[in-house]
Amino acid sequence: MFERPYIVGNWKMHGTRAMLSEARAIDRGAERLMKVEVALAPPFTLIHATRKEAGLIGVGAQDCHPAEGGAHTGDISAAMLKDSGAGFVIVGHSERRADHGETDADVKAKAEAALAVGLNAIVCVGETEADRDAGKAEAVVARQLDGSLPQGESAAAKVTVAYEPVWAIGTGRTPTVEDIGAMHCAIRQRLNAIYGEDGAAIRILYGGSVKPENAAELLGADEVGGALVGGASLTAESFLGIVAAAHEALEA
Repeated sequence: MFERPYIVGNWKMHGTRAMLSEARAIDRGAERLMKVEVALAPPFTLIHATRKEAGLIGVGAQDCHPAEGGAHTGDISAAMLKDSGAGFVIVGHSERRADHGETDADVKAKAEAALAVGLNAIVCVGETEADRDAGKAEAVVARQLDGSLPQGESAAAKVTVAYEPVWAIGTGRTPTVEDIGAMHCAIRQRLNAIYGEDGAAIRILYGGSVKPENAAELLGADEVGGALVGGASLTAESFLGIVAAAHEALEA
């Protein structure tokens, strides 16, 4: 595990102002677990309010449009996110790729738009169950990395990669620790090939049915630098359980 693991909660399409109490509780809990970097990605409507209520943790967004502005009804630009208080944006989540038909090129454009305005980017990659059963998991993920990662000077310093096997998201199923470690090591090799020596410093998060009960084991896999957490991030109790597992692993 990296010296300071990164635990990011993705609230997806959940959350009204009533959930700000959970964000406040997460923020207070994170103050006791300072060895871990903690962040939340609430829906667009709560970014500004979450930033005001939670001053210690990171706050980001779940997506952005690649254009600076224009006739794109319902979309949000990276500059708008930054103005609302976001410090990062998740791009290429498997649900965006599947539900909205986003390609690797789309994801790369969004990541580069984020970096251009000073946001960091969490770039998501991951294979389907069919890909894994066909023995193509590493090849699929390598292709996604090649097509999705932003380029340019200092890009690597602003990027985090999240590996999320599509078949494990929200299903309660998880790969073995050995499988996770093997994929993370393959991702590391690809990052080194893409970014050179800068690739060694990029944190690789694991995402897919991470819970307090399995967090310590998953975070102990080779090259795992944190977690991208979905459903378990919706309450302070469960999310802080994962943060605590990461904190305790560093003290062990």
